[in-house]
Amino acid sequence: MNSFEVKTLKENTYFTDEVFLDKSFILLNNSTPVTGQLIGELTDWNFDTVYSEGVIGIARTVIASSVTAEQQKTQQNADTADSSTQPPGKSALEKALTNAHISLDDTISEAARIETVKSVYNEYLNYITAVYTRFATHKELNLDDLSKEVRELCIFIKDDKSYILRITPTEEALTKNYLANHSLRSTILALAIGLQLRMPLPKLIELGVATILHEIGMIRIPPQLYMTDKALTPGDRKQIFTHPVLSFQILKEANFPLSIQLGVLEHHEKENGQGYPQHLTGNKISLYAKIISVACSFEAITASRHYKAAKTSYEAMVEMLKNESLQYNPTIIKALLYTLSLFPIGAYVFLSNGKVAQVVDVNPDNPKNPLVEISGMADQHEKPLRIQTNDTDMKIIRVLTKQEADDVMTALTKNNT
Repeated sequence: MNSFEVKTLKENTYFTDEVFLDKSFILLNNSTPVTGQLIGELTDWNFDTVYSEGVIGIARTVIASSVTAEQQKTQQNADTADSSTQPPGKSALEKALTNAHISLDDTISEAARIETVKSVYNEYLNYITAVYTRFATHKELNLDDLSKEVRELCIFIKDDKSYILRITPTEEALTKNYLANHSLRSTILALAIGLQLRMPLPKLIELGVATILHEIGMIRIPPQLYMTDKALTPGDRKQIFTHPVLSFQILKEANFPLSIQLGVLEHHEKENGQGYPQHLTGNKISLYAKIISVACSFEAITASRHYKAAKTSYEAMVEMLKNESLQYNPTIIKALLYTLSLFPIGAYVFLSNGKVAQVVDVNPDNPKNPLVEISGMADQHEKPLRIQTNDTDMKIIRVLTKQEADDVMTALTKNNT
């Protein structure tokens, strides 16, 4: 990836490929010009360098040949919209949600349903990326817009929880934009937990907004600190520990509700008082923060980082259930268990009958025995064969390793082509 010093950037120039703030956070796409305001704000925030696989052009015509007529039309529409209230990609998100509402019914195939849900997931990822980018470049956050999109996400998760929880981004996607990916995955988990706790919609919306923005303060921390694979010094660690306070300050300045501010500020607090930044205990921690803490931790365990490999969702669930030193609220942990099951939705498992299956839904009566789809087998309606596991003849013996699961998915893909 090429590096470009901010002080050398010129107004009204275009890059031929995406531009990154920290080798993972997308700053511009190849149809958006460098502006004087952007250069000034990068300088104010002490960002000296940006990164891109492309090179700098001198006009929009440099990239015109790689943009379709439809993309040009979409960009023109975006250019004329009020950019202070409408982050890029919003219309694409609305279109994906509309298509999903139309097409997600019992008549479509499981593969088509997964692809539809995946398209919604990807557009929410683009939306969150746009929110973070908008704040990084313009210091703007729009509560009304965020609340509207989170409301739609709440409804979508309620209707299609068992599908969206099965979406597993590629390693490349996870590392391409760490903050946005972590925020979206944590938000989906947090909202699913909130639904399990029967929280009312207005509270779910606040929880979702808080979870999306719980890492917004990271933008004010040098990215080499949280993207490095090297051991952090005590000074580095201390600087990272400031991000909840930075996030809180950002939302306070933007006049977000206090409940959302506190959820962001306290999401690294622990029930035992060993968290940060205030070392709060038990009931002194806000409900939103307790939920974000569990969702954020589960996501972090199951996602690879520069310094560690990802664990399986089953390993993550076992680790969360151990609740060492009583870090997490037991009620939230129980809600996580009944949301995902002991063998979490999306995991591939080996059954006592010798078959391989994927966990596709929870059993509300027993989180140890989820509903699974037998790989490569169909029912009388030509749909994937679904079986309720139990403790006798249809028992889950173990969870497949990541490599084994990848091999199963590869085999299924070949069989379907």
